[in-house]
Amino acid sequence: MLTIGKSDASGTTAGEADHEPRVATGEEDGVLGCAFSGIWTTRTVALIDADMRKIEKRSGFKTLALDLSKIEKIDTAGAWLIDRLVSAFEKKGVKVSMQGQSEIASILLDAVGEAVRREPESGAAGPPNIIIRALEAVGRRVYEMRDDFLASMNILGATIRGAQMKLGRGHAINPAAIFNQIDRMGVGAIPVVVLMSAIVGAIVAQQGAYQLSYFGADIFVVDLVGVLILRELGVLMTAIMIAGRSGSAITAEIGSMKMREEVDALKVIGLNPIGVLVFPRLVALVIALPCLTIIANFAALGGGILAAWLYSDIAPAAFIDRLRVAIDLSTIFAGLIKAPFMAMIIGTIASVEGMKVGGSAESLGQHVTASVVKSIFVVIILDGLFAIFYAAIEF
Repeated sequence: MLTIGKSDASGTTAGEADHEPRVATGEEDGVLGCAFSGIWTTRTVALIDADMRKIEKRSGFKTLALDLSKIEKIDTAGAWLIDRLVSAFEKKGVKVSMQGQSEIASILLDAVGEAVRREPESGAAGPPNIIIRALEAVGRRVYEMRDDFLASMNILGATIRGAQMKLGRGHAINPAAIFNQIDRMGVGAIPVVVLMSAIVGAIVAQQGAYQLSYFGADIFVVDLVGVLILRELGVLMTAIMIAGRSGSAITAEIGSMKMREEVDALKVIGLNPIGVLVFPRLVALVIALPCLTIIANFAALGGGILAAWLYSDIAPAAFIDRLRVAIDLSTIFAGLIKAPFMAMIIGTIASVEGMKVGGSAESLGQHVTASVVKSIFVVIILDGLFAIFYAAIEF
């Protein structure tokens, strides 16, 4: 028969001792028996910790028998103390048996044992090789493109839905807001568009005249400037400048409103942020960009006329006469058709990036940069697709 003696926590009254944690130990035939009783909780286990450590240091036993039937209450601290005792003997190769535990004690002991015995995570693996990192980066970009495409479709769909609503105060369409944005994005951009387009037109004419002079074909600089400006450079340069000027402004405006939770406030009062913030800007861009493209074409042709006059002695009247032969309406419309599509792309990407801004100034700067870069990239890709399409239909 296994004989078990008592080991009580000291320094307490008789009434308090009835509920304090106690462990009674006994040994017989290579078996160490421990009977636990009392309350084993966070507030009381400190009283029995020293006794438990003494038991853990004992050796020379083949079996450890634990009796938990007299435990009145136990929490994770008490379960951890008992589990520490079990772990100490298991490391010595001692077989451990347990009986009398309640359902709650079993759950706690299992949970604590699993947490304590969980193998530590291996050290951080070294960085993957450059091929894996490149493929990972490509995969992340693909998923980001998918998310941006879905967000863009959401904005376009909400914009189309907003365009079907009635005009008037209190509705999604506010003509005053649209005209205000046209003034800011269109009229305000005229000086920089005229200046840049005139410079580009003059550079194209000067370089073309310089190269064609070797062949005595100076007059063909008119064909070069007319076709290149009207079909490609006029609308492309305008779209790039608008992406940098107005696209970044849209992202910054919407992003700062997102940071100040003004977008959430619009939702709270029952307004659609896309209809209030995005729709006027998108409509203004679709109207302003074709108009700016026409102005840019005139400015670039003016720069080309001046450069051809200075470098090749082609009089402005001769330049205009040759221009009538070199171009037709298809040349003019080939460039203008692209303008609304590029405006939609610039406005949509700028709005998507603005809606993605977080709560920090760093996030605002990152998304403004991303807005400009993505807009310019997609605009150039779209221009290439239009060129391929025009070539396929011989337009």
